Amino acid sequence: MRFPFRFAPSYRWAALPFGVTPATAFVEVSEGRLLVRFGLWRLETSVTNVAGHEGTGGFAFVKTAGPPHLSLADRGVTFATNADRALCVRFQEPVKTLLPTGRLRHPSATLTVADPPGLAAMLDAER
Repeated sequence: MRFPFRFAPSYRWAALPFGVTPATAFVEVSEGRLLVRFGLWRLETSVTNVAGHEGTGGFAFVKTAGPPHLSLADRGVTFATNADRALCVRFQEPVKTLLPTGRLRHPSATLTVADPPGLAAMLDAER
């Protein structure tokens, strides 16, 4: 099942130079895999690697707009296309995304999909 990102107009303009558009930004849960595509960036892991999730939101535009962002507090990655609502997915084993070498791994990913509760339910069902 595919979950599109919900784009706020201001975020859409900030993401465009990085190749992040509605056509290149989505989350897919299929055949036991979680795939996040965000322009040029990808995150892929087994659904069994998902440790949990929680709803979040209220992001600052300057900290989240444009390309994916690294949290300096916990090394999590944020894929944001709006400031309002998201699902933060925690992993048992950190995953690679921002650096292709895999030297930097992320314990969580925040995803501003259009349907955070639907994504949460799908992850629970697949686990």
